[in-house]
Amino acid sequence: MCKIRLLVAVILLFSCNEQLIKEPKNLISKDKMAAIYYDLAVITSAKNTNSQILMKQGIETMNYIYTKHGIDSLQFVESDLFYAANPIIYKEIYEKAESRLKAEVQKIEEARKAQQKIDSIARIEEIVKPLDSLIVN
Repeated sequence: MCKIRLLVAVILLFSCNEQLIKEPKNLISKDKMAAIYYDLAVITSAKNTNSQILMKQGIETMNYIYTKHGIDSLQFVESDLFYAANPIIYKEIYEKAESRLKAEVQKIEEARKAQQKIDSIARIEEIVKPLDSLIVN
């Protein structure tokens, strides 16, 4: 009985170290996968906001991604599967894509605030211009 427990323990120990999915020959790098996930998030958002624009331009999400990043569907699926089987690496990739998305959102918010200031100044100038003509020197 003790030998069986020892055998089970050894099997479990070695099976934990074994990768579930072997690394594909044409594995997409972690950085490129993060860029792909970033683009997928942006395109998905655009699609959810106004899918008609993408349809009018003839843009199909995955074909666009494959062309832009110079990959094919099999390479993407195999790489995605490999990274999904390695949760620590997968999390790294998603966090990198997420931080890039957050940085872009912050840039957009800053640009929006700057534009609001410009618009406010322009509105005030429109109000003040007619008043200037009333001032007698």
